[in-house]
Amino acid sequence: MDPERARQLRVEMVDRQLRARGISDEGVLAAMGELPRELFVPAEVDDDAYLDGALPIASGQTISQPYIVGLMTQLLEPHPGMRVLEIGTGSGYQAAILAWIGCSVVSIERHAELAATAQARLDGLSLTDRVRIEVADGSLGRSSEAPFEGILVAAAAPRIPDTLRGQLADGGRLVIPVGPLGAQELILVTRRGEDFEERQFGGCVFVPLVGAEAYAEEAVLRSRGRWFGRFRGGRP
Repeated sequence: MDPERARQLRVEMVDRQLRARGISDEGVLAAMGELPRELFVPAEVDDDAYLDGALPIASGQTISQPYIVGLMTQLLEPHPGMRVLEIGTGSGYQAAILAWIGCSVVSIERHAELAATAQARLDGLSLTDRVRIEVADGSLGRSSEAPFEGILVAAAAPRIPDTLRGQLADGGRLVIPVGPLGAQELILVTRRGEDFEERQFGGCVFVPLVGAEAYAEEAVLRSRGRWFGRFRGGRP
């Protein structure tokens, strides 16, 4: 994609898809207005990088709709130096946004191919000093490095994993889509000591979180034909 064309599309994305829908965190808007989203999609669809929707990437996964990325990031209330655990690296775009803002990110990806590709993209943008990608079961989080000020889950869980709740710092925020395959609710969990406050932020559709505290891979494969072709990584 022509760099000047990409810059103009980012300006339009921020104005029409983010600000117009209530994304007001200036750090989030600045990061998404600067980071070249076209670098995080397959070359054959880079002309669609700024469309108002999710796009397919490798391993049957997606890069989420720009608005959903903006909303989830804003709900996390990111700030420079914040320690964040991301579950589901995917293309690396969400981790790059957090790193651009100044967060220190541990990102867990189940698919080694995606992890390697995302790492290369982050290397190219000189963001690897703020992001470390691990190949593991994201539903179990990263207990050895907990607690985290923020946890962002970019895949749908059948319920909020207790392990991830427990890895939140006091006052920390967990953003996660929860619900059955094909239709979820975006939920913000805030830890208050030993209590966990939950708020809902509307319907969404994500690919499933597969792991010990999420969906079993066998169940996902059995159900794949019923939901996989739907709009994923964004609003239904």
